[in-house]
Amino acid sequence: MRILLAAALLAGSASVAISPAMAQNTSNSGPAPILTTPEAKDVWTHAEPQVARVTHVALDLDVDFATKTLSGSAVLDILAAPGATQVVLDVNDIAISAVTDMATGNPLKWTVGPKDAKNADIGSALTVELAGAKQVRITYRTKPGASALQWLPPEMTFGKKQPFLFSQGESILNRSWIPTQDSPGIRQTWDATFRVPGNLVAVMSAEKLSGDKGEALPDGRRQFRFRMDKPVPPYLIAFAVGDLKFRSLGPRSGVWAEAPMLDKAAKEFVDVEKMIDAASKLYGPYRWGRYDMLVLPPAFPYGGMENPMLTFLTPTIVTGDRSNTDVVAHELAHSWSGNLVTNATWSDSWLNEGFTTYFENRIMEALYGKEQAATYADLDWDVMQREIADGGGQTGAVTRLHGDPGAGEVDYTKGSNFLRMIEYTVGREKWDAYLTSYFDRHAFQPQTTAGFLADLRERLLKDQPELELKLQLDRWSYGAGLPDNAVRVHSATLAKIDTKLAAFNAGGPASAVQPTGWTTQEWLRFLNGIDRQQTPARLKELDETLGLSASSNAYIQSAWFELAIANRYDPAVPYLRSYLSRIGRGLLVYPLYKGLMKQGDWGQPKARDFFAEAKPTYHPSTAAGIERIVAGQE
Repeated sequence: MRILLAAALLAGSASVAISPAMAQNTSNSGPAPILTTPEAKDVWTHAEPQVARVTHVALDLDVDFATKTLSGSAVLDILAAPGATQVVLDVNDIAISAVTDMATGNPLKWTVGPKDAKNADIGSALTVELAGAKQVRITYRTKPGASALQWLPPEMTFGKKQPFLFSQGESILNRSWIPTQDSPGIRQTWDATFRVPGNLVAVMSAEKLSGDKGEALPDGRRQFRFRMDKPVPPYLIAFAVGDLKFRSLGPRSGVWAEAPMLDKAAKEFVDVEKMIDAASKLYGPYRWGRYDMLVLPPAFPYGGMENPMLTFLTPTIVTGDRSNTDVVAHELAHSWSGNLVTNATWSDSWLNEGFTTYFENRIMEALYGKEQAATYADLDWDVMQREIADGGGQTGAVTRLHGDPGAGEVDYTKGSNFLRMIEYTVGREKWDAYLTSYFDRHAFQPQTTAGFLADLRERLLKDQPELELKLQLDRWSYGAGLPDNAVRVHSATLAKIDTKLAAFNAGGPASAVQPTGWTTQEWLRFLNGIDRQQTPARLKELDETLGLSASSNAYIQSAWFELAIANRYDPAVPYLRSYLSRIGRGLLVYPLYKGLMKQGDWGQPKARDFFAEAKPTYHPSTAAGIERIVAGQE
């Protein structure tokens, strides 16, 4: 994409399409603005929002587990420029049967264009001739293989008795079940009605209008209604259906899960009310009402997903010691960075993830102290160094923050280090005051890297050229690699692990490691630091002493399996095979498939066999990623 320096865009970074809306719109009344500057053009959408845009989506859908389809309608509110004759939407393999004008009932002309040849997830353009319509009803049915939806049979759930369905929309998958303008820069409100089997519960990233148990229907099904009255990027429209139970954790929070997981999850997330308080004290009020969480089956492809009012979470973070609740802090922080202020395009996804990773660490510090926060930051530094090295080092294009959509490898780690560097340079008090103001002034709006830098220069660095030069803002935002003013935080806790690690790497016995009481982060520091070349005898000693292959902690197992694969350690293979069929989180399984593919005749057949066996258990997005790995494309 074309790279534009922020200074050249200072005057235009907040321009708005369709109407002369205010550049600073901090309320949620009326449509959210759309950015029209060149760097805000989203190449992953067919939409032309400057001509006609969707402002509200009303879904009315039947959930059919037998056919693995959703069917019903979406009513779209359209805001069109004077003289506009059509609206362009995003769809991906949706079977459309009718499009009508809600006011008159008259049918509207519509066409579906060809699928994007370079990226199948972009799908097709659905063009509707408006004929003066301001509300359009689209009647449709999803396909069984819709890329946003995962239909799980009972045996893949914790309860083992009922099926489960969930959606995962980020980045551009929701167009496989919602015909709308699927771009983060086109914020929309929504409401939804789902009709589900009578013994199941539907939940959604929105306000509940029909209670926890829904409304009974004459045919034995239950109906659940929801409403989101704040304009939100459409990738955050999410729902799930399953045999779910609820446990309150406080006046604003609670957790949904299947019964066998509910007690464990409630104990793991007991501090969530404190997290909300800490986050609000840092950067302004929590604006979404409730903060509930949903623990999904192991097939969920991510650690968490920041769906507003209902964070989706992987069960792999429920380890019994609360050492992975940084994932909850991360998803909560998205309520400000990502959900409140959102990257306008996926070329600037670091504005979501880098800000959130930094914010997450500040929440953990506020709750658990500087040392625990330092532990997470120190590990993030290790990850960043590996990401930059794997991405081509100081000249690797994928190590840029602003770049081609989907190409960024360092959005979380380099992005958060960028913000930490600003904090250390200008001082925490000034930086926190600026961030609080930033979130407030840009609430419910899209943002670009250029827009953020322009705001930073105007609000924090104005008339301070020497300070701006010291910060190297453009180098961080648009350059590859890591600038020389990056900040490394050192953890005393991990330094102790490093001592044990050095002793083991020097030939010391595994029995001297003594990991009793270690957190996940300490385990990862140790396992990831072990010299990659080991003898079978040394690996056997390590595995039998520390119980790695049979560990109940999915993070520990993944790190151990990486080492075992690198050394073609056959005794670990049965455990690896089982693991890849149980765990669907990309962070944990992608490295294992990549490792197997690097092991030639020993590993590549295993990678293909294991994937063929496990593919039905993976979310479509995870399966697509692994398919590229085993095909040798990554």
